[in-house]
Amino acid sequence: MWLQVKKMLTRILFSTLILMAVCTVAATAQRRSPVRRPPVPVIFDTDMGPDYDDVGAIALLHALADSGQGRILATVASTTYPRVAAVLDVFNTYFKRPRIPIGVPKGAAVNEGDFQHWSDTLVVRYPHRITQNEQAADAVTVYRQVLARQPDHSVTIVTVGFLTNLANLLASPGDRYSPLTGRELVARKVARLVSMAGWFPNGREFNVHKDAGASQQVFGQWPTEIILSGFDIGKEIKTGLPLVQNPAIRNSPVKDVFAICLPKAEGDRHGRMSWDQTAVLVAIKGTTGYYTLKSGRMRVAADGSNTWNEQGKGHFYLVPAMPVPQVTAIIDRLMQHQPAGK
Repeated sequence: MWLQVKKMLTRILFSTLILMAVCTVAATAQRRSPVRRPPVPVIFDTDMGPDYDDVGAIALLHALADSGQGRILATVASTTYPRVAAVLDVFNTYFKRPRIPIGVPKGAAVNEGDFQHWSDTLVVRYPHRITQNEQAADAVTVYRQVLARQPDHSVTIVTVGFLTNLANLLASPGDRYSPLTGRELVARKVARLVSMAGWFPNGREFNVHKDAGASQQVFGQWPTEIILSGFDIGKEIKTGLPLVQNPAIRNSPVKDVFAICLPKAEGDRHGRMSWDQTAVLVAIKGTTGYYTLKSGRMRVAADGSNTWNEQGKGHFYLVPAMPVPQVTAIIDRLMQHQPAGK
């Protein structure tokens, strides 16, 4: 009898040790291979022209989408210079996403293009199907149509230009895509807004003051959290030289733009300041490791200048956590991404 009990206890002990070993291996594997997040659904809103950090930003957007970290729902312009829709189409086509919806403001908006004259080079050199802004849909219509189709509280909007489209979206009435007003639709469908806007804690920044009225409306009425990457963040990050110096990258509209523009300004000889790229990086990868967040609320004056109310809620601006050289290297690497087959 004692021999049988001893054998039974031995089997139980052996089984327990095996189970413990399996659990340990599984736990170790889980620590080494963190659960992959689903791709972040993004609408990208850009002035794509007055400066060329927007080009770096759309390159990051597609690079992170190709790696499965983001999903691009639409690309919309916040300016109306004649080639802006075609330029967006060039980049989406180059990165093998030619069917991404493209929107352009159809009402009053800033009309400011690229003074370095790179957009005309791109539309001559690279394939695209949209040749005129009139062929693109109204930006607010694109927003409403796309948002209406998405799960609740799922969409991240990244704006790296003027706030015109978002102000118009908030003011829009119900339509055939959704009976909700624009503000209701945003509250229902949007998780957060990430905006390259402002200068913190106080200042006057281009994207905000060019359409100050729209900026006041958006930052005063937007119903979800807003993460702000200020002028002070991007001005320290100089990127683009590794891209233009990489001989393996050929026939790239991203490389062409930086190769055209970097020599035109003495201040860009070490790379271009990279405001818009930081907004895309944070929108898709989050802030952990890169930045911490300062909570409060941005206030926009009639002249487009901004101040910060530390007692306010709902807004956050980025505070550096990762050293600038490391962030710069990450952005430079992503800007050199090429689509499959290139």
